[in-house]
Amino acid sequence: MANESRPCPCDIGDKFDYGGRGQEVQVGHIKAYVCKPPASTDKAVIVIHDIFGWQLPNTRYIADMLTANGYIAICPDFFVGQEAWKPSNDWASFNDWVKTRDAGKTDKEVDVVLKYLKDQCGAKKIGVIGFCWGGAAVQHLMLKNPHLKTGVSLYGVISRFEDKHSLLHPTFFVFGEKDDIIPLEQVTLLEQKLKQNCKVDYEVKIYPGQTHGFVHRKREDINPQDKPYIEEGRKDMINWLNKYL
Repeated sequence: MANESRPCPCDIGDKFDYGGRGQEVQVGHIKAYVCKPPASTDKAVIVIHDIFGWQLPNTRYIADMLTANGYIAICPDFFVGQEAWKPSNDWASFNDWVKTRDAGKTDKEVDVVLKYLKDQCGAKKIGVIGFCWGGAAVQHLMLKNPHLKTGVSLYGVISRFEDKHSLLHPTFFVFGEKDDIIPLEQVTLLEQKLKQNCKVDYEVKIYPGQTHGFVHRKREDINPQDKPYIEEGRKDMINWLNKYL
């Protein structure tokens, strides 16, 4: 179980040295990072950041990876100008901090982003992916937003949506076997509830030996034993999006 004084291990991992190939734009009341492929497309993916916010190089790296696979990718500031978490912050204050940034209250921002993608980018098929805090936001959106086609929740904090499993859209759930914040019994329970309540396609996959954040917070070139699983997680994410968008 997670240490109570460090309730989220998102700072364990590598901060990529990465600049990004896209640009920052103003979308309604929020800022966003946008990257577009050279060829025109009507497919887009909303990328929901973790607790480190929309400017984390790692998240932009993943957004650019989506673009390299033919998608318009957009990573909005879902904290709406509030400060992202810093590794130097006192973990004792984390619970109070996260209460003011509810992953279940992203609807207003998503609506603004959907309008932008449709009106400004010509997007017609739109999916969503998210990491940790963002993974919980994905599960929330898959339960209620009719305008999204599919979602990928990467190590989303299950406990925030324990009693809701009637997904509207195909959803792929990624978990690490050694994730201290999301015990495997929670993942097993999620699978049982989805089996009982879910009418759409879904998949829950556990990656051997992996810790929280492995898909976007580990550099594969310095973690040779993790490299196959990092690459597999990213490939699985792309394949799921390709299937449903």
